[in-house]
Amino acid sequence: MVARDPALGSPCAGCKFLRRKCQTSCVFAPYFPANQAQKFVDVHRVFGASNLTKILNDLHPSQREDATKSLVYEAQMRIQEPVYGCVGVILVLEDQLQRLKFQLLSAWEELTRLLEFAAGMRRIGVEEVVFPDWLQEQQRMMMTVMMMNGGGNDSGLPASVDAGAGAGADAGVGDNGWLPGGVEDYFA
Repeated sequence: MVARDPALGSPCAGCKFLRRKCQTSCVFAPYFPANQAQKFVDVHRVFGASNLTKILNDLHPSQREDATKSLVYEAQMRIQEPVYGCVGVILVLEDQLQRLKFQLLSAWEELTRLLEFAAGMRRIGVEEVVFPDWLQEQQRMMMTVMMMNGGGNDSGLPASVDAGAGAGADAGVGDNGWLPGGVEDYFA
């Protein structure tokens, strides 16, 4: 682990910012090269050089790179959003996820009502009712999402749907309920 390029003689970004000689054993050099000075400035501004040194020295060398990346990200987010930092971004994304889950659940309920209506019309002898292509495609997409999310248990989709639900005129919907534990548990 060489702290600086001997041919160029340039110190790492940390030592340059702190105006000290960059030693070959410098803890900053592998993670803050001279061409990435702003990263060190951001981390120094939020955490300070002595805290950064303590953190890096307390870690196993194999963990230092990941820790440095995390500290740089947290420092940059803390500079952009002084109150919440990266937690603010997480909260916004969680809110978006909840809204998208609700929209997905609403779309699934509407699709299921359409499928039940069409199946009911066939049962009473109205043969003109057929599944339109777009409805079959929606059903296939929803089934794909369910399978990608482990069968629907954590995805917000119905827990069970008949295997032939998108297969044509005989498609139907299972009657095991919308969500395991009910809608109230899901949105709690």
